[in-house]
Amino acid sequence: MAEMGFSEACERNKQPILNVLQQAFGACNDILEVGSGTGQHAVCFARALRHLSWQPTDTGDYLPGLRNRLNAEAPGNVADVIELDVRMRPWPVNHYDGIFSANTLHYMGKDCVEAFFDGVAQALLPGGVLAVYGPFIYKGDFTSSSNARFDIFLKQEDPLRGIRDFEWVAELASAKQLELRDDYALPANNQLLIWRKATHV
Repeated sequence: MAEMGFSEACERNKQPILNVLQQAFGACNDILEVGSGTGQHAVCFARALRHLSWQPTDTGDYLPGLRNRLNAEAPGNVADVIELDVRMRPWPVNHYDGIFSANTLHYMGKDCVEAFFDGVAQALLPGGVLAVYGPFIYKGDFTSSSNARFDIFLKQEDPLRGIRDFEWVAELASAKQLELRDDYALPANNQLLIWRKATHV
């Protein structure tokens, strides 16, 4: 049986993220998580936000360990994992009034980031909330020297990877009728961006 993965970063950041999501997802009912990874966020947030139905997703090698963790630890408001690659057309999911994704965009190629927002536009209901966590570049500058080093590391692993420009991501979101509502600076030089989809699209 596949072992459960573990991310130290998830353990460190889950409470600061949850503090924001408690308000951002306060009026939501159904959440789609894109790139659930080890499942630590899904377990933590679903336990704390019992009014939500949480739909975890991932692809490839992450799936066995993710399923193992959710089978062992997830509360009843976590659904069975769906295999989701952002490049799928259409996404094999329902419609949701909230979408969450953490530490994904900088591991994707730019074409996949574009595909992510295409899929969000399909899956997110009018008036729904999109929450994206991770590092970003603002006006060409990294928010810290550690993020600059991390960007070099990412590109050494795969030239298609890299910390994304906030302005570019914001343009992609705006083109899908997503309005930026908040940009929270969280610990370890990461941001939590909150968008709301227009009610008439």
